[in-house]
Amino acid sequence: MGRSALLIIDMQNDFVLEAKPLRVAGAAAVIPKIQSVLAEFRRKKLPVFHILRVHRADGSDVEIIRQDLFRKQPFAVAGTHGAAVIDELAPRPGEYILTKTRMSAFIGTELDLMLRTLNITTLVVCGIQTPNCIRTTVFDAIAYNYPVVLVGDATGAASGEVHLTNVRDMQNIGVRIVKTVDIAGLLENQ
Repeated sequence: MGRSALLIIDMQNDFVLEAKPLRVAGAAAVIPKIQSVLAEFRRKKLPVFHILRVHRADGSDVEIIRQDLFRKQPFAVAGTHGAAVIDELAPRPGEYILTKTRMSAFIGTELDLMLRTLNITTLVVCGIQTPNCIRTTVFDAIAYNYPVVLVGDATGAASGEVHLTNVRDMQNIGVRIVKTVDIAGLLENQ
């Protein structure tokens, strides 16, 4: 499988915590699963990327479909508690924090360059939200020729049906779908 890196996508206070306007309903349920995957990557000393959606306070970098929403209720604003990684998954020294302004972690970021510099050959992906940021990142990773492993039970969406439909779609394009319990075996020779 080569050398793997973990991408944890959008596990931020504004998208996970109760009472936040953009809270993803399935986010809380995947926290323990992501913690387990993260623990394996830390144990193996493999690269971990905390991928965060972060916007300017004036909203000038928000995509067109979310500009009205941002004007009414700003979210993931740089420097705010809402934009930070949830406490349960707090980055450790040596882990990468990469910010994005679009759904894909590849659009307008240095992710591809960093992965190539680190000799990463496979991406393991978890986080939220399956049909948006997870899916676009996964599709772009495939376009950049990275084999992708999606940790299905460490990935969440607004509903189980939406999640499963998108997981099946990703599987149909060749993404390997695994469960959290499979990660230790997957990383065994790394």
